[in-house]
Order: sequence, then C-alpha cells, then structure tokens
Amino acid sequence: MRAVLQRVSRAQVSVAGEVVGRCGPGLMILICAMQGDSDEAAAKVAAKIAKMRIFKDDQGKMNLSVRDVGGSALVISQFTLAADLRGNRPGFSTAAAPEEGKRLYELFAAHLAAEGVPVETGIFGADMAVELVNDGPVTIWIDSEAG
Repeated sequence: MRAVLQRVSRAQVSVAGEVVGRCGPGLMILICAMQGDSDEAAAKVAAKIAKMRIFKDDQGKMNLSVRDVGGSALVISQFTLAADLRGNRPGFSTAAAPEEGKRLYELFAAHLAAEGVPVETGIFGADMAVELVNDGPVTIWIDSEAG
C-alpha cells in the first residue's frame, strides 16, 4: 500500500457539496492499494502511521504520535498514488482492481481505528473535494513494500 500523510490542523472531504468526513488536529491520509497488496500490508501501514512520531512535544521536537496528542485521521482513497510516470500521461495499472482496492482501503481504516486513532473517511471512487490546513507543513510518503 502507498500512503501520503499530512499533519493537519483540520481537514474535510466533501462529495457533491456535502461534507462526508472530517478531522480536527491530526492526519489527513491519502491511501492507495496496489496490485498484490495483502491484508497484512493494510495492518502494517496502519500500525506504522499510528506510531509515527511527527507531532511536537513540549520542547518543539517531533516526538509524539497522533495517538499521543489525541488526534484523529481523515482517510481518503487515492488510486493516483499508483501513477506510472514513464511518459507524459500517467498510467494506473499497478493500482489494485477497484473491488480489492475498496476492501483494502476499508480494512486500512479499520486497522487504524483499532490502533486507537479516531477515523473518518471519504467515499471510495467518488469525485471528492478535499480541504486541509497542513500543519508544519509535514508531509510523509509511505510504501509498505519499502519497509
């Protein structure tokens, strides 16, 4: 699985003008299931994100996790993270098929919630409008295949 996470002051996602998910201080996570990803990959990435120390402690150092600060997460499916950029027009053939992508996206969100992080989501496959205030800015890319 591939993910881009951003430390945010707030974030929300809307579909057809209606807010369907939001978070306060915490993380906005774009997630993509890749071909061959397993249930274990969803669990591994969720656990890593829940424990990632990217929030400031009392000394201003990034030493706290989203759980440590009582933050929440907005999780949004983002198949374009699978982009193959060899040409001028990206291809997405390495993304998981839609049915499997949706299953793994929902599984990832469930694993993150099980790690103690309150989670809201977008709607898989919908045309979504995402708004966020990036805090820092802090933006990190994760690939389950990279360790």
